[in-house]
Amino acid sequence: MSTQAITVLGSTGSIGVSTLDVVARHPDKYRIVALSAHSQLDKLVEQCRVHLPRYAVLAEPAGVAELRDRLRLAGLAQIEVLAGMEALEHIASMPEVDAVMAAIVGAAGMRPTLAAARAGKRVLLANKETLVMAGRLFMDAAREGGATLLPIDSEHNAIYQCLPQPFDDGAGQGVRRILLTASGGPFRQFSGEQLAAVTPEQAVKHPNWSMGRKISVDSASLMNKGLEVIEARWLFDLAPERIEVVVHPQSVIHSMVEYVDGSVLAQLGNPDMRTPIAYGLAWPARIDAGVTPLDLFKIARLDFEAPDPQRFPCLGLAFEALRLAGAAPAVLNAANEVAVAAFLDRRLAFDAIPLLNAATMQAVAASFDAGSLASLTAADQAARQYADGWLSRHA
Repeated sequence: MSTQAITVLGSTGSIGVSTLDVVARHPDKYRIVALSAHSQLDKLVEQCRVHLPRYAVLAEPAGVAELRDRLRLAGLAQIEVLAGMEALEHIASMPEVDAVMAAIVGAAGMRPTLAAARAGKRVLLANKETLVMAGRLFMDAAREGGATLLPIDSEHNAIYQCLPQPFDDGAGQGVRRILLTASGGPFRQFSGEQLAAVTPEQAVKHPNWSMGRKISVDSASLMNKGLEVIEARWLFDLAPERIEVVVHPQSVIHSMVEYVDGSVLAQLGNPDMRTPIAYGLAWPARIDAGVTPLDLFKIARLDFEAPDPQRFPCLGLAFEALRLAGAAPAVLNAANEVAVAAFLDRRLAFDAIPLLNAATMQAVAASFDAGSLASLTAADQAARQYADGWLSRHA
């Protein structure tokens, strides 16, 4: 059997690093064709040394000369260095590529992920923003291109494993609803006064998962779970009222599917992203992911509680964005990226993140539709401009 050719978009981030770890365990099954990074040249050069891709791609041209020099000094001059959005789209859609790990964080990952879907690739979707910003467009592109879409978020991957396949929205398949689990983040029992005083250092320390700074803040505000609700609506073609969020602090049950006969199927495992990554790479088979086996005796208990909408209003904003439809999810996502960046830069209080998000969605969402990528991109830009203005007035 020939090896699968893999492109990793966002190879130096936490998902990219975990993907390369799984790939390295199975050199007989996978080979890396292309890697992309934003700015971490040290890590990218080392990844090139280990995996010998054909292409190394940067998000911006600024670092191209330095990367070429460093690869040449490392004896890797044969690796072609490219930069920019068109280069990212190219490595996502090349004919020789079998699967694309879409792990670029933020709106920047949308266009190359769409390119992979249109080219009919196996798309391992770890970029939330593609579905949040352009859910209908992306799902249509995947269908028309004949792409195989495998969710990598631990929650959506868990749901995928628990649903009947192929899944059509549950009609005639007995699915009542899906239950997205959330750890609750590090502040689930904080008072309002404590939330107002949260620091970036506190917010990036997730109790269970090792993640990047932006997604760690989103997890702490429950915006991450809100974005996952929007993703789930498109991935599984379910109305929002058939999606429920359950706080589960241990992060052992990664999500559940409830059926009309009363059965609830759950996927369990240690909180390690290599499990859904390995599932996506090998589907429909299974491969070793290097993950420590789950020890139920050590865990001993599993707790569940309802999310607190007063303490964490970002979750409610996501459901509101789905209700408003159109460009509202894209606007909410853009506003949140601005808010989180400002929080990490100490220009915005943690408890003001939902205030900025709500104000931006109310002011901008109705002015745009979701009919085209151009309209959604314009909505994204307008939301960022409004959010920047809101910051200058209120922060």
